Amino acid sequence: MKLTFHGQSALEITTEKHSIWVDPFISGNTFCDVEIGDVKPDVILLTHGHNDHAGDAEEIAKRNNSLIVAPFELAEYFGTKGLNVHPMHIGGGYQFEWGYVKWTQAFHGSSFTEDDGTVVYTGMPAGLLFTSEGKTIYHAGDTALFSDMKMIGERNDIDVAFLPIGDNFTMGPEDAATASEWLNAKLTVPIHYNTYPVIEQDPDKFVASLKGDGKVLKPGEFIER
Repeated sequence: MKLTFHGQSALEITTEKHSIWVDPFISGNTFCDVEIGDVKPDVILLTHGHNDHAGDAEEIAKRNNSLIVAPFELAEYFGTKGLNVHPMHIGGGYQFEWGYVKWTQAFHGSSFTEDDGTVVYTGMPAGLLFTSEGKTIYHAGDTALFSDMKMIGERNDIDVAFLPIGDNFTMGPEDAATASEWLNAKLTVPIHYNTYPVIEQDPDKFVASLKGDGKVLKPGEFIER
């Protein structure tokens, strides 16, 4: 399994047979290394509806006939656009041909802002556990620190945890370091930072603060598991 970071919270998961993208925010993301035309996923996993996570999902899905998997209200929203969707929700898991997805809670918000400024409520935000080829990835989405991360760590053998560190809208570095300890992942990778001035952070300092292993991925860099 190859895991490539593309800035903000965008994660490309490449398995032997499939391409799965989490929160593919490309246009308007100055921290991104690819163009929308380069993104060709079989599946798009969306943690919540904010435009810096789901804003490019419709265009990408239409270009590639991608399946969108998301919490119920968000999936239904994209379903009204004529896209192929699979609604799920927090606590629910499903074994797809390309991997197992289980949604976890996240403490944040979820809405999509249309081009005309209309704000559409898109249900509850989430994080996710993705398992394929014997490896489990945890993508926290946008969230505050919450104590049930201990349970997530106890009940799952997490190979890589992708955690927001930007502060202001999500956990900051100190809370994310606590989350990393509770999750007991083999490796922690920081996400959701430096895209905007209000979430500027030093990812190297964060990784140095961890009790376990961590790694900073620049946009376009990847790890293999």
